Amino acid sequence: MINDLKKKMVFLTGPRQVGKTWLAQEIAKSFSETLYLNYDSHGDREIIRKEAWLSKIELLILDELHKMKGWKNYLKGVYDTKPAQMKILVTGSARLEAFRQTGDSLAGRFFRQRLLPFSPAELTHVGETFSLEGFLERGGFPEPFTAENQLDADRWRMQYVDGLIRTDILDFEKIHDFRAMQMVLDVLRRRIGSPVSYTSIAEDLQVAPNTVKKYIQILESLYIIFRVTPFSRNIARSILKEPKIYFFDTGLVQGDEGVKFENMVALCLLKHVYAQVDLKGQPIALHYMRTKDGAEVDFCLARDNKPELMIEAKCSDPAPGRSLLNFHKRYGISGMQVVLNLKREKEDRGIEIRRAQDYLCSLLI
Repeated sequence: MINDLKKKMVFLTGPRQVGKTWLAQEIAKSFSETLYLNYDSHGDREIIRKEAWLSKIELLILDELHKMKGWKNYLKGVYDTKPAQMKILVTGSARLEAFRQTGDSLAGRFFRQRLLPFSPAELTHVGETFSLEGFLERGGFPEPFTAENQLDADRWRMQYVDGLIRTDILDFEKIHDFRAMQMVLDVLRRRIGSPVSYTSIAEDLQVAPNTVKKYIQILESLYIIFRVTPFSRNIARSILKEPKIYFFDTGLVQGDEGVKFENMVALCLLKHVYAQVDLKGQPIALHYMRTKDGAEVDFCLARDNKPELMIEAKCSDPAPGRSLLNFHKRYGISGMQVVLNLKREKEDRGIEIRRAQDYLCSLLI
């Protein structure tokens, strides 16, 4: 990131309380003159509006700047007129692409980096006690993961969800039906791993489908959930468009071990994809596979819009799934089944059967 700052601005985004401020402060230690300003602070807000900082500043950190009206044109002006030695790091808990405008004034002026919760690859060497089973309960956010006990982790999560609803969401957009937003969030927590129909949720909650779609887009923009869409190109009859929904905090998922495990695998794969895109500029994307007749594979990594690897997540079944075998045989796509509890890795009919912890720890983070 320090190398990126030497070339352009850096936009560091990610979920609330994932560690963006801590990382920004660590980066600041590499500069002799730094200034951190948070738009949520009234005092800092005035400094930001007046650009009242010293010209000798080497690193300017602007947090939650997207809450400022006209922030893109403001930032363009700051960047285009800044002293040569000044580097700019912009951080926030919302996807900055959610604020795209026609004729984006910041085009070509920044690098994007996304910070997500801890992954198994980052935690394997923390201590001998690390296990995926414990990780499923705590999730990868720093505070609950490092909490002394599950009670403290649960208390953090309750306050975290309340803060998301009452602060982040309401700051992001005016919500007329607060209760409906809460209900949409609760429904999604119970529908992990299944294609989501906006119409079906709308009927269950007695609200308009467009309202459900809007609320889901807000939840996605604030790094609360993420969508995995079906892969369609070059796969006959793969025409279903409903996304599957997963949470950035695995601890928010309601369901059995299998559901939580699938969410964790989805998040690890997404983090791998983000690293490939943000750090290496690789055209990688995460999808799932599903045909009209119901054949489905949990995940698919695609490069240049071509399926490269299919992945099925299982808690204990070492035998490759029927759909995984069929897709592999019919289309020649490499397949892998990652298993939470597996005694021995092997290959079965062209499908790799891997221990989940070993595979997830091998991913680029």
